[in-house]
Amino acid sequence: MWNQVYNPFNSAGLSTIAAAIPVVTLLVLIASGKVKAHIAAIIAVILTNLIAIFVFTMPAGMSIRASLLGIVAGFFPIGWIVLNVIFLYQLTVATGQFELLKRAVGGVTEDRRLQLLLIAFSFGAFFEGASGFGTPVAITGSVLIGLGFSPLAASGLSLIANTAPVAFGALGTPIQGLAQVTGLDPYILGAMVGRQLPLFSLIVPFWVVWAFAGWKGMKDVWPAILVTGISFAVPQFVVSNYLNPWIVDIAASLISMGGLILFLKIWQPKQLWLSPALRGKDESLATMTPAKPFDKTPLSQGQLWSALLPWIIVCIVMLIWGSGWFKTWADSIFFYRYPVPDLHNMINTVPPVAAKPTPQGAVFAFTYLSFTGTGMLIAAIIAGLLAGFSPMKMIVEYGRTIKLCAISLITISAMLAIGTLTRLSGVDATLGLAFAATGVLYPFFGTLLGWLGVALTGSDTASNILFGNLQKITSEQLGLPSVLMAAANSSGGVMGKMIDAQSIVVASTATNWYGHEGSILRFVFKHSIALACLVGLFVMLQAYVYPFTAMVLK
Repeated sequence: MWNQVYNPFNSAGLSTIAAAIPVVTLLVLIASGKVKAHIAAIIAVILTNLIAIFVFTMPAGMSIRASLLGIVAGFFPIGWIVLNVIFLYQLTVATGQFELLKRAVGGVTEDRRLQLLLIAFSFGAFFEGASGFGTPVAITGSVLIGLGFSPLAASGLSLIANTAPVAFGALGTPIQGLAQVTGLDPYILGAMVGRQLPLFSLIVPFWVVWAFAGWKGMKDVWPAILVTGISFAVPQFVVSNYLNPWIVDIAASLISMGGLILFLKIWQPKQLWLSPALRGKDESLATMTPAKPFDKTPLSQGQLWSALLPWIIVCIVMLIWGSGWFKTWADSIFFYRYPVPDLHNMINTVPPVAAKPTPQGAVFAFTYLSFTGTGMLIAAIIAGLLAGFSPMKMIVEYGRTIKLCAISLITISAMLAIGTLTRLSGVDATLGLAFAATGVLYPFFGTLLGWLGVALTGSDTASNILFGNLQKITSEQLGLPSVLMAAANSSGGVMGKMIDAQSIVVASTATNWYGHEGSILRFVFKHSIALACLVGLFVMLQAYVYPFTAMVLK
């Protein structure tokens, strides 16, 4: 049995610097644009092992096993989702259904600002709620690039838009994880998050359009942006506070899409925005292939259904796959649980991170049938068969998809190796304790702790599991409501989703812009920091300033 060490140098400052070395190195290498993402990730995995073993005294055998566990978990389930989303996309391109989808969306509006609202924000939020784990960015990025957006616009704006829904993603999985580690009621936690994020569900649509088209471009379509934000934020609050935290994104996204489409039937901007590139300098323009002239011929009813059919199938399958009853049934048929020898329950999380020494689990659960990626594969197969693909032709297309995604899958697995190792070695907790030492400013910095957790692990669920109990313990020590800071971990975390390396790799894969992950990171980083700080300031108001304090649940 090994106890985690959080201050190996007996100096909080030096220990924090040591803990930050792997993630800082990773981000700097990616942002430099001189090192490919998969090479940067492999370097960071090696560096994380060295820090864990020689600084934080983790036994070498445990460190290596933790890394291997992360590598496998990187492919199952996350890489598995990405692979099968891209497979579905490749099938729709091959059948011409994606071209019809572009025409269908263009039929709603040709204005690219409004396409962003409809696809990147509302449509993406549906897939976040139904499956999460990289699915929305993979789908919206591929749709936007297909509509003619520049690669940087398609990838970067998909990442920014995929923020406000994340805390309720995958049918409320982050909330469930937070409840498990804190012992707080998931309905109360969901309701508290639902009293923080609706404000940002109003802000993010404005932010996305501003990042794309500038102030004037945003101002000219503000009525549509407001309709999109309100029609998402209000259901987000109502469902999370008065129903449950599981279907928040599903309900809010459908209402938002419907509201925007209906509004556009009675209102259109005076001048269409047709530029595919980001305002100012867009380095990805030089890598774009010339866009084909947009076909404005109205779709027949048959063509419209053909365009929507693959995505309707995905929606139905994802709703089934994300439900508790299905997971229970599927896992009763196929469930393989592998506790990693000499790692599972052999590491103790100790005070002050945990109230008492608590063994850390290290189990690989191969729930193949209930994996979201398996549902996506089945949806793709059904869509392919209905489109006329033979089984052999689909196998050939799947082989091409594997080849297309190979480097990205390596990168994603390496990222999960880093996240798993930092969690089990206590490196993440050392960074967390540095935030906890901020005293009266803790509501602000505790929110940024959630942001850091997602930036490191690539998952709001993982960040909640990692830091949720620390947030509870620290808030109680400081006399703050524990439900406030537990919820803030999740709400702040959503803004870190756009800069985690895993999401950036998913975005570059979906938009066929391989090797430019550094450009994507440089673009989204400032937006991530700014939005995370705004969430932190709002949590500060909820902690100390009336009437915002009245929003905090007891």
